[in-house]
Amino acid sequence: MRVAGTARLSAASGILFRLVGDEAVILNLKSEKYLGLDPIGTRIWTLLNCSGSIQEAYESLVAEFDVDPARLREDLDDLTDQLLEQGLIEITPVEKTVI
Repeated sequence: MRVAGTARLSAASGILFRLVGDEAVILNLKSEKYLGLDPIGTRIWTLLNCSGSIQEAYESLVAEFDVDPARLREDLDDLTDQLLEQGLIEITPVEKTVI
C-alpha cells in the first residue's frame, strides 16, 4: 500500500523505540514484532515522526544524502509499507487550518 506523500506518519501507540549506538530497535509491545534499523533507517524513522508529511521527510533526505531521488523514493515507500504492516507507525490525520 503506497501512502500519499501528503500524509503525516507517527509512531503507533504501544511502540518502544530504543537507540543502540547509531542504530535503533522498534518493538510493537502488543504483537511483539520488532524491527532493527541501521543508521540510515534510524534517520528516516526520525524524519517520518517529526516532519509534517512524508514528502517533507523525503525532501530532507534528498538534501542530506547523496542518493538517486527515485531510489530514495522507492526505499522510503518500502520502509513506510513495512512499518505500517507491522503496526509500528500510523497515519496521523492532518489538521486543517480554518481562515
